[in-house]
Amino acid sequence: MNAELTSPVIGQAPAKLNLFLNILARRDDGYHEIETVMQRLALHDTLRFYPATGDTVSLRVEHVAPHRLNPRPVDPIPTDERNLIIKAARLLQSHTGCHHGADILLRKRIPSQAGLGGGSSDAATTLIVLNRMWNLNLTQPELMGLAGRIGSDIPFFIAEQGLAVGTGRGEDLQPARGPLMHYVIVKPFSGLSTAEVYANCRISPFQHSAKDVLNALHGPNLAGVRWTIRNALQEPAEQLNPDVRHALSVMRRQDFLMSMMSGSGTACFGVCRSRAAANTIAGRLEALRIGSVFVTHSRV
Repeated sequence: MNAELTSPVIGQAPAKLNLFLNILARRDDGYHEIETVMQRLALHDTLRFYPATGDTVSLRVEHVAPHRLNPRPVDPIPTDERNLIIKAARLLQSHTGCHHGADILLRKRIPSQAGLGGGSSDAATTLIVLNRMWNLNLTQPELMGLAGRIGSDIPFFIAEQGLAVGTGRGEDLQPARGPLMHYVIVKPFSGLSTAEVYANCRISPFQHSAKDVLNALHGPNLAGVRWTIRNALQEPAEQLNPDVRHALSVMRRQDFLMSMMSGSGTACFGVCRSRAAANTIAGRLEALRIGSVFVTHSRV
């Protein structure tokens, strides 16, 4: 890769939070039927795409720390066919018969094994950017169909929606509108396997639904979010990983409107009244050294 000779095409890959995640049933295909509310965040990875000779696809990773405390080294990210970025590029090539290639630089800010959708978002950005860079002219619905073949969260990022309700495996999306939200995210130093968390979850529908969450987001002072925002994967994650349980215990003692784990974990988030409140709480949590701390907001 020679950045001096070729200008890259740059794409941003935003993180997401699951503001609601309900497990409705087990499916015959091995997946779970869910209802979820997904929120795009300002926190993002950056990908740089350079043309490559032939159909070669390569990936380099640089870690960037967007938070103020990261006392432990990050886990290495695979750069071969195990990475969703490479899978997305190869799927695009095989689907279209394209013989172009790309050298890709991932500047990684979103933590891995966090439930923040970093890998899925990176894959979605890869599909969007390479579709344009390789002049493939696939439509957004076509890209979303390809995305669903490699990950249930990826269509959400292809759709580029700020807020959406996901059903089925999470890939059937209905866009929604929400207010500007401020969050503090704590990512414990350990991770969790998504498959293991789902394997230990229970089918126990909540009293509230995604519609109740959307109504609460538009209620006065966000007061209703405390009663409506839920994650069915939080209980098994807490049982599997004591770091999640500890982080949530500490966060419940802070001045959040509410706090919860996102997705299959291990990242936990608190909803704040303002950016100033988020910064104040983040400072307290950083001093406790329970994980890497991020301050971010919704991307609408």
